[in-house]
Amino acid sequence: MRTLLAVVAIAAAAVNPAPQRIFFARAGVQPGQIGLFVARADGGDEHPLLAKGSDLDYNPAWSPDGEWIAFTSDREGSADLFRVKTDGTGLERLTDSPAFDDQAAFSPDSRRLVFVSTRSDGSADLWTLDLATHQAKPLTSGAGGDFRPAWSPNGQWIAFSSDRGSTLPMGHGRWEHLHIVDIYVIHPDGSGLKRLSEHGNFCGSPKWSGDSRHVVAYCMSAEETLTYRPARPESGETRLVSFDIETAAASPVPAGPGVKMAPVVLPSNEIAYVRKDGTAPGIFYGNGRPGPQGQVRSASWSPDGSRVVYHKRVQGPLPTRTKMWSRNPDYELILTQALPSFDPSGERFVVTGPVNGSLGRSVTVVDAETGESKIVYQQQGKHALAPQWSPRGDAIIFGFGAFGAFTNGFHDLFLTAQDRVDGGAQVAVINPDGSGFRELTSGPANNGFPSMAPDGVRFVYRSFGPDGEGLRIMNIRDHSITKLTNGYDNFPLWSPRGDLIMFSRQVNGDFEIFTIRPDGKDVRRLTSSPGNDAHMTWSPDGAHIVFASSRMGFKDEALYTDAPQPYGELFVMRADGTDVQQLTDNQWEDSTPAWQPVRRSPGRK
Repeated sequence: MRTLLAVVAIAAAAVNPAPQRIFFARAGVQPGQIGLFVARADGGDEHPLLAKGSDLDYNPAWSPDGEWIAFTSDREGSADLFRVKTDGTGLERLTDSPAFDDQAAFSPDSRRLVFVSTRSDGSADLWTLDLATHQAKPLTSGAGGDFRPAWSPNGQWIAFSSDRGSTLPMGHGRWEHLHIVDIYVIHPDGSGLKRLSEHGNFCGSPKWSGDSRHVVAYCMSAEETLTYRPARPESGETRLVSFDIETAAASPVPAGPGVKMAPVVLPSNEIAYVRKDGTAPGIFYGNGRPGPQGQVRSASWSPDGSRVVYHKRVQGPLPTRTKMWSRNPDYELILTQALPSFDPSGERFVVTGPVNGSLGRSVTVVDAETGESKIVYQQQGKHALAPQWSPRGDAIIFGFGAFGAFTNGFHDLFLTAQDRVDGGAQVAVINPDGSGFRELTSGPANNGFPSMAPDGVRFVYRSFGPDGEGLRIMNIRDHSITKLTNGYDNFPLWSPRGDLIMFSRQVNGDFEIFTIRPDGKDVRRLTSSPGNDAHMTWSPDGAHIVFASSRMGFKDEALYTDAPQPYGELFVMRADGTDVQQLTDNQWEDSTPAWQPVRRSPGRK
């Protein structure tokens, strides 16, 4: 009987194999680091709206009848809409779609919502939801993203921000995309679409005046949408602007200093807004008085203006292994720290770990099942970046240097090839226990992102320096170097099969994924999409590639997520670039995936 059961179990496993496990990192907010709070308008009596957990709850909206608070949550998997009574009771799920649903706003009669969703074509569009029937209908469509809708008090208009008609230009001297956004209005039946703001920079988060004749928004230059993305920009100034919806005439709204965002016209006609800068983060009012303080991002007031609900960032540990939702059940997603890489057994992985909150200060080895971690390398004044395990599991290879492009926020600019030298960097190797450190490269170039060949004798890396840019191959035994490519190429990874090297190349302002043979022949382009395709890795058998892409565009205004690139979904494709499948769908930056090898059973060889 036992033999029969074993045969049945083996047959079932063959028909329904266990999902592939992919570990990845997320920039910006992590689970447990954001939550909903309710307070008096002046900040008193602040308390959580819901019981604290590991969920991501954000973007609340108070209903005009004062009864409900709608919000977005990842608690059931993908981002969906929920509502709850103002005392935190009566939690109800409103949407149940594998797509991204977010940024809800109530109709004036509190019977409908307008919200952002990717359920049509993967980009951010506006939909409406009947709260009695839970039936959803599309309101906008087309290229680009639509964000932060607001229903007019008279019910005749919906204002929103949109990057439709915009390209994705990169920031000055950077590789992150700017966010060019305009203010639009549309009737709830989809007619009457018109733009209010002048195209070319950024205006976002429109909110209505009580007479439904004006919307107020926050505005800045396109370049500042990059500068103000960190959690607490050091300084800066954004403007609050009022738009007449009939004439589109714009007029300034008096307000205090700082990086102001998310303005609201209160029932008293007073302006309230969120300050994001590090000088005084929190909610402020037009007369200068403060409200709730902290890293607030989205706020909504009760109908009488006496109370406010908001989401804000809170302190929480960085994940070492947290299971996340996946669009494809064939792939299990595990959130960890930056740039993971597995040893051949699949039992351990190595990450670019933080030390005292500073990214990229260590090489850290993590147990794949328990999450227990150990720092095996750190050096004062240096950053360790992109560690990779050797094919035999007996060494870890990585880059170390200043790496200001990745670790210094947005302060470093890269306008010329010389700028990319960035103080120089070298490739080093250590044993998995941290012993045996030795440098493999030398000289003035910035050498990094190494990946070993299956033979364990050679490794490929990217180099920026006096001898040019591109990919190089070094023989570890004799330190001979072969020039593989010339140009702005990065993130090289040697295939487990040994026949190909994958890398990311800048093409016409975007980054795309290519492969090349180790002898320099047969260069092939695998991706071709708007935005960046990068941060890729091979499956253990070399048959598939998992990578991060911004091809779906922004899903929210750039300043809300606190991520360098507030977009970035994980995709899987075959090694030839075909059969592309999307794994994640959210507004965060998911990146640097690592494919876990199938772990060996005890006694198995």
